[in-house]
Amino acid sequence: MSDHRLPLLLEPAELRQHIGSDQVLIVDLSNAQVHQQYHVPGAVHLDYGHIIKNQPPIVGLVPEATELAAMFTALGLRPDSQVVAYDEEGGGKAARFLWTLDVTGHPHGSLLNGGLQAWLNSDNPITNQSRGITPGDYTVRPHEQALADQEYVRSHLGRADLAIVDARSPAEYQGQDLRTRRGGHIPGAVNIEWTRVLDHRRNMRLKSEDELRQLFETAGVIADKQIVTYCQSHHRSALIYFVLKYLGYPRVKGYPGSWSDWGNSPDTPIET
Repeated sequence: MSDHRLPLLLEPAELRQHIGSDQVLIVDLSNAQVHQQYHVPGAVHLDYGHIIKNQPPIVGLVPEATELAAMFTALGLRPDSQVVAYDEEGGGKAARFLWTLDVTGHPHGSLLNGGLQAWLNSDNPITNQSRGITPGDYTVRPHEQALADQEYVRSHLGRADLAIVDARSPAEYQGQDLRTRRGGHIPGAVNIEWTRVLDHRRNMRLKSEDELRQLFETAGVIADKQIVTYCQSHHRSALIYFVLKYLGYPRVKGYPGSWSDWGNSPDTPIET
């Protein structure tokens, strides 16, 4: 396994071959009640609230490095662990966890395509037994290439080589669904609601590579640009971040805090 890394996007049949491997750490970000009923054998549960930090009115920030290190250690994460993440909702929570691994320097993370729904509907084994965890001693090494903050976005607005993707609903994007002090969107952002990357006919798997490329390229989100993804908190937009990374886009950043940060700031430029 040390010479063979798992692909970024993993099908249920591929994951099934690695159940029981001590180098593969399967992380379930489904609701706790769902995990207690059934989960992929060997999966450890991680509550989504543990991978975000809220400072109202701003939500979805990155926890401190010491907190993340303690959480990763408790999960049994090791520097060489192949992480496979999934959830029950289409991949937003799992993708946010994988993005968190990116910004903390862990290079080996994969998304289970279709998550729990695809796993259950592919006649795969399930269990309600908890996995024993051997805590490690994990050191977080901040790797901010995948992270954008308000200052970064402000300083890059208007640049021809920047594309901003707003993963919220059209109503939020247009300022009709108001969830912050101010409504609208970051100037120049294109609206690609996060669920548009999912194929609901295939158990919430991602759409085909060709469909995904067309979706983004038609919106002007092309691979030679610096991409920033955001939503309300960088939950939904984490899946967009993951998809662009999966498609091979070399420069993609996620904006933690997202619109809860931008829309609650008194002087940020806004379009509606």
